[in-house]
Amino acid sequence: METIVLDIGETLVRDDRHWASWADWLGVPPHTLGALVGAAVAQGREATDALRILRPGMDVEEACRARAAAGRGEHLDESDLYQDVRPALGELRAAGVRVVVAGDGTARAGELLRALDLPADLVVTSDEWGVRKPDPEFFARVAEASGAAPEATLYVGDHPADDLFPAAAAGLRTAHLRRGPYGHWWADHPDVVETADFRIDALTELVGLVGSDGASSAPDPASASASVGAKVVRRGALRSVR
Repeated sequence: METIVLDIGETLVRDDRHWASWADWLGVPPHTLGALVGAAVAQGREATDALRILRPGMDVEEACRARAAAGRGEHLDESDLYQDVRPALGELRAAGVRVVVAGDGTARAGELLRALDLPADLVVTSDEWGVRKPDPEFFARVAEASGAAPEATLYVGDHPADDLFPAAAAGLRTAHLRRGPYGHWWADHPDVVETADFRIDALTELVGLVGSDGASSAPDPASASASVGAKVVRRGALRSVR
């Protein structure tokens, strides 16, 4: 691999502060919202459906704007990073690998991430690109930002529907990370096992994959896209958006 591209939420950044702040905003115990998020994950639904269960009809984007206006907008600091993030990214850079961080997030999240001065060549969010996962255009932008051929680019993420399947459909190599609710719950699903070139439990495993051809050859984009579409139709789940 010449370039490794990493998702953000529950790949680099812990989401517990995010959900705890929402629980506080809505006036419910954090464990109540956490349980509802878990239920949504297990059903292959959007995690934000947990908010709509608590407040039926909620416009989540409007609520985000209201929180920001009240001075309770996004916050991100070193404590929000998983402990393996800096060691793993540093090892990859030392090995001569181009490191890109690209995942769903606001422009503000991009600013906060870049302020942490991660050992990465590029840090960018979906709002800054104007397209969100799992839109194929997002992964076209990933391929462009990679600076390497698709078969030499590895996309790493926890979410099968948002990360693994569309990245594979775009012809990229893929690594599924067993981390966070989606990463743990769906890790052993047959479609995940079949699709992922690699399955890892920590980001520090990535440096060992440099130079590896993986379990299978890089997929043809057209055939991969058809395969992913068949999985979604067959299962009717894992179409959730972070």
